[in-house]
Amino acid sequence: MIAEVIVDITNDQVDKVFDYIARPDTVVGERVTVPFGKRFIEGYVLRLKEKSELSLTLLKPLGQPKDDYPVLLPEFLALNDKMRALFHLRNVDCMRLFIPTQLRNGKAKPLYSHFIELTESFDDQELLKNTRKNATKQIELIKYLRPDNLYAKTELNKKFGSQNVTKLLELGVVCQVTTAIHRAPQFIKREDKQVILTNDQEKVVNSILKNRQKVHLLFGVTGSGKTEVYMRIIAQVLSEGKTAILLVPEISLTPQVLATFTARFGESVAILHSGLSDGERFDEWQRMRTGQAKIAIGARSAIFSPMQNLGVIILDEEHDPSYKSETNPRYDTHEVAKMRGEYNKCPVIFGSATPSLDSFYQAQQGEILLHTLPNRANQKPMPNIEIVNMCDEMRAGNTSMFSKRLLDELEKVVRDKNQAMLFINRRGFSSYMICRECGYVAKCEDCDVSLVYHKEDNLLKCHYCNRRYKALTNCPNCGSSYIRMGAIGTQRVVEELRERFPNVEILRMDFDTTKNKNSLNELLSKFGQTKPCILVGTQMIAKGHDFPAVTLVGIINADMSLHFSDYRAPERTYQLITQVAGRAGRADKEGIVILQTYTPRHYIYRFASNYDYLGFYKKEINLREVTHFPPFSKIIRVLVTAENKDEARATTARIYSKIQDYFSIHRDEFLLCSAMASPVTRIEKKYRFQILCRFLLNTEPEITNFIFDTVSNDKHPKSLVFVEVNPSNMS
Repeated sequence: MIAEVIVDITNDQVDKVFDYIARPDTVVGERVTVPFGKRFIEGYVLRLKEKSELSLTLLKPLGQPKDDYPVLLPEFLALNDKMRALFHLRNVDCMRLFIPTQLRNGKAKPLYSHFIELTESFDDQELLKNTRKNATKQIELIKYLRPDNLYAKTELNKKFGSQNVTKLLELGVVCQVTTAIHRAPQFIKREDKQVILTNDQEKVVNSILKNRQKVHLLFGVTGSGKTEVYMRIIAQVLSEGKTAILLVPEISLTPQVLATFTARFGESVAILHSGLSDGERFDEWQRMRTGQAKIAIGARSAIFSPMQNLGVIILDEEHDPSYKSETNPRYDTHEVAKMRGEYNKCPVIFGSATPSLDSFYQAQQGEILLHTLPNRANQKPMPNIEIVNMCDEMRAGNTSMFSKRLLDELEKVVRDKNQAMLFINRRGFSSYMICRECGYVAKCEDCDVSLVYHKEDNLLKCHYCNRRYKALTNCPNCGSSYIRMGAIGTQRVVEELRERFPNVEILRMDFDTTKNKNSLNELLSKFGQTKPCILVGTQMIAKGHDFPAVTLVGIINADMSLHFSDYRAPERTYQLITQVAGRAGRADKEGIVILQTYTPRHYIYRFASNYDYLGFYKKEINLREVTHFPPFSKIIRVLVTAENKDEARATTARIYSKIQDYFSIHRDEFLLCSAMASPVTRIEKKYRFQILCRFLLNTEPEITNFIFDTVSNDKHPKSLVFVEVNPSNMS
């Protein structure tokens, strides 16, 4: 037999199948060591066949498998072909998505613990008679051990000496028992809530279970009980012997989701995300692969969990842009979920209180099934959103970041011993440092971005490459000491709150406070147990969190995401406002939302304050159709990066010239074809140029394939070139 193998090398020149002479026990999907040139490297067996087109004398024998099981499921081999066709990926890029890095690089292996127990034939009296009288430690050990008890070998070694334990093993007095240890991630423990479904929830559950081979959009307001719908559907598929995958967009959501699902489903729940240690991630993946875990929970990459016989796939908060990978390999989780759903003939559910316009448009066109939960499960009204014009506050002499209305409500929260969440989508103390004399702005030497001041460390940090610099005391350009801070971030909000409310616990939740292991769990636990308490955070607090004592949500600067030069800026602003507003009043206590803005007449705020998603959708989809933006067109960005600026520009020009030739022939099908420097022109010492193409959908496959082929056929050894379809981040 001949084995077709993909070698684990990220190079376009070797991204093809190589034939090897298979072993008699070769299994499709196994990870093997193969001779390749003058070295041995890892590879993956894709297929077995009877004969090769090459002479057997030219073929080398397949090496031994590196694992006791095939690491690639048959489903992943089928998924590989579909992903390569849709996302234009290399074989090896797909393989690496399917297999945890910890397994590939050998950083994580099973952890075993060794125990000692007495053998069944043990006779302590007989043994003590035959034991040398001066072997006091061995005698003590024999007397210490009890039949049918297990003792940790490490503890016995410490107490009686490893040589004495070894001697009893040699004599056959004791035997060693080895067991694998599960390195379980920590999570918040809670009791399962027994919930009676509302009529709306019952209808949604029944409808989805009746249409299992479909893609569904669950559009439910915040607090409408989407999670309970997910759990009922999962419980049903588990009763049928199937498994489930539930995805959340951010790691910050996993502690609460894991606690909720573990309370209901116990040890059948496993979790995968980048915040786990290597050992935890490896063990959780193994539990999924072996079938010990029936439910996989995690962020985007958990869509590749090795779950077999899937019964449902769920993407919660489906509108979140993090579901689209912006690094190599680039893929859309929505599309991968559909592929896995089709393979397993199971339902795929996209859930959100603010669905993406693309998903809602598909539902309106009948491409996916729409289900709605228009009311909160507890029948309480949505929190009232009050819009505060910060221009009026300035005219009234209030130069603080807090409006008088917000401060009044914060004082009420403290007085009533409730909780508040304040949202500002910028971390750090201030977004930049600027010299008042000459206008100098401190920028990163490796990235074309301003440095963010972090007061706790008294450092300037780059949020792209994480490089750090000393804070400015004098301008390096003119020597002036007149240094001014830029726009505020979470650190400054916390500092001012602590001055105003010195006796109140003020917590901060952003990347800086949650980057250490278990810090997120500890922060959420502390917030849940502290009253009164104010939690300040970035968009990490905007979605999914359910704290019954939160009666106030404050949005410090709602305009922050509105004025980006991105056609989706209004959509994302509406989503953020609605999502963060939904954290208030989720239990018996009524909630209120104070939204601070400098542009109160913008149409976004009218729709958001009334929770009018349908009104917003109709206006926004009409604008998209008139201006020919997705979903009525497709945008492709060719991103070129290189350490040498001239090299990056030359590669861009070369590719652009070929696309321009195609454009000149098909001019009527293109809405835009332009080359330029990227908005952020340098990141991590690499210069960035881009080609933007926007075109109508009627000839989409031909143009898309042409651009991908043009890039792959162009030789650019000193540049990295990526093609992005409808990129979620245009900067």
